[in-house]
Amino acid sequence: MSENPTDTEPSRDIAEVPAVEIINTVAVHLLSAAAVKCGLSEHGEEEIDLAEARKLITALAGLITAAAPELGDHHARVLRDGLRSVQLAFREASPFPDAPGQGPGEKLTGPVN
Repeated sequence: MSENPTDTEPSRDIAEVPAVEIINTVAVHLLSAAAVKCGLSEHGEEEIDLAEARKLITALAGLITAAAPELGDHHARVLRDGLRSVQLAFREASPFPDAPGQGPGEKLTGPVN
C-alpha cells in the first residue's frame, strides 16, 4: 500500500475540468506564492523576495485581466480582491515603494493605494 495519499485518489482527466476551474486554480497558486514572497506567510520576513513577488504579481494581474471577461464577475471579483491585497502587501514590504501606477501589475490594473 502506498503512503502517498494522492495514489489512492482517482485522478481527473484534464479534458473534463472546466476552463474556469483551471484558471482559478492557477490564479490561486500565483496568489499564494506572491503572498509568501511578500512576507505574508507563517515565516514572514524570512521568505520575503520582492523581485520574485513582482514577477508573480505581474503574471497574476495579466491572467486576471485577460481572463476576467470569460470568468464572469463572481469569479473575477474574488481574484481581483486577492490581487489587490498582494499588490498592497508588496508596497508595504518594499523599503522604496514604487510610484503610483508603477508597482507590480499596476500597468494592467491601474494604481493601487
